Amino acid sequence: MIVDAHHHLWDLSRGYSWLDDPAVSAIRRTFTVADLEGELAAAGVSRTVLVEAGRCEPAEVEEFLGIAESTPFIAGVVGWCDLADPRLPSHPLLVGARAQVQGEADPEYLARPDVRRGLSTIADAGLAYDLVLRVDQLTSAAAAAAATPSLTFVLDHLGKPSIRDGAAGLAQWRAAIKPLAAQPNVVAKVSGLVTEADWGTWKSADLAPFVDAALDLFGPHRLMFGSDWPVCLLAASYAEVMAALNDCLSRLTPVEREAIYSGTATRAYRLSEGFRSPTPSGLPG
Repeated sequence: MIVDAHHHLWDLSRGYSWLDDPAVSAIRRTFTVADLEGELAAAGVSRTVLVEAGRCEPAEVEEFLGIAESTPFIAGVVGWCDLADPRLPSHPLLVGARAQVQGEADPEYLARPDVRRGLSTIADAGLAYDLVLRVDQLTSAAAAAAATPSLTFVLDHLGKPSIRDGAAGLAQWRAAIKPLAAQPNVVAKVSGLVTEADWGTWKSADLAPFVDAALDLFGPHRLMFGSDWPVCLLAASYAEVMAALNDCLSRLTPVEREAIYSGTATRAYRLSEGFRSPTPSGLPG
């Protein structure tokens, strides 16, 4: 079984201002469940986690939960929240929360007292918290994880290393991520890597040193696969993302590969058998 632990959907008419950037014009359209279904079938993916897509509005959470309710392959939703005042609906398919911390200018944003309180509230609700960060924010994230040991932190896109910078990017990222990887309540998504590489010329060999480093720092049982579809389409098709990751993981045992392709996501997001949580979880309000 394969779980895609990180994909998006969006309705362009709902307002996603980041898609106005000319650099991402290739994905400036609506993406629906129907667009994704064929990709999942071809890749052998059985279940997915739908992640907030940068709209940064409570209405998106409700919309995505409605989509998940009517889409059997969506195992759970990671909904947007304001970390300073996290309010999310209580719903059995809400498995995590995420804020666009990468857009905060302050590299110490996660050290703010109100943000730390918000993280504790998310932990108390039984949700995971997805970290979408810049490399310069990884140190602060490590401190936040250490201060909130009851919360499972899920690092998106391996912390967005600068793969296009090759060895220099690898060295900078590895030094920055090491303290975060040392926290036992942190897992990471092997996702979003093709768009951190050169979009037009990347190869599996460009990604491999970063995946190898992640395996060294986290181990396979703290890593999970995510396609980052449809953002990945800026650099690669769904099938190409899967093929590249398969290349990078070729030396692993079947048990280790199962952890990355299913086990870690199931555990971190508390996905039950059949990938439907039997009891509500979430935040009041």
